[in-house]
Amino acid sequence: MNNSPIGIFDSGVGGLSVFSELIKLLPDENYIYFGDTLNSPYGTKSKEQLIEFTKNIFDFFQSKEVKAVVMACNTTSALTYDVFKEEYGFKIYPIVQNVSAYIADEGYNRIGVFATNATINAHAYKNEIQKYNKNIQVFETACPEWVPIVEKSLMYELSSIGNIKLYIDKMMENNPEKIILGCTHYPYLMSILSKFAPKEMFINPAVYFSECICNDLDKSDLLNNKRKYEPKFYVSSNPEQFKTASKLFYNVEKAEEISLVKAEV
Repeated sequence: MNNSPIGIFDSGVGGLSVFSELIKLLPDENYIYFGDTLNSPYGTKSKEQLIEFTKNIFDFFQSKEVKAVVMACNTTSALTYDVFKEEYGFKIYPIVQNVSAYIADEGYNRIGVFATNATINAHAYKNEIQKYNKNIQVFETACPEWVPIVEKSLMYELSSIGNIKLYIDKMMENNPEKIILGCTHYPYLMSILSKFAPKEMFINPAVYFSECICNDLDKSDLLNNKRKYEPKFYVSSNPEQFKTASKLFYNVEKAEEISLVKAEV
């Protein structure tokens, strides 16, 4: 199993924020990334739809004989992880659950969360964080426009900047110590977010999540012990748009040996 691939998925390019951190820590692993661009954004979908999408993606990764799947999608982590956590023979790493355990132990009292409608409506971060410390106040705000802004590379449009400022101003009324960017697309907006609040206030879950994955693979003796592989990228639609939108976190065109394959799931 050591040299089998690690699968990573998200509804689009957002999960590359996790991949870019993970490959820094584990550069010799064999990675397969899947962006379900056909069904993006996930944050507006029903739980039933998300379960169907997740099952199809897990089946896809199973066909690739992966040793682990990284749920680099807060929405599916929040709503579908419990459905599938015992259904497959590979390890499954959900971002919300792993990151919440870390944040709850950091000594914060007031935490803000920006996420998709589905993640916020499920109170995913609030419930998970308060499992460990019920005294932490968690302020949740859904930002449904932000995923399309990132996927379509519209972050520097005046209307997008105005939209982002509106949510920041609303969140700052709660006097949060930290704000979790609870969707893997949102770190793409850091250059805009940091214009309206201190950059150090924002938590990019990808950093902590990658450390958790690295530590667990090491503890489980599942690290690659053979050689470095080139990552493979799959999308369910619009490969050219995926290439363009990906460049902020990982340029999938930067090496000829990296293949971007259109795959229907």
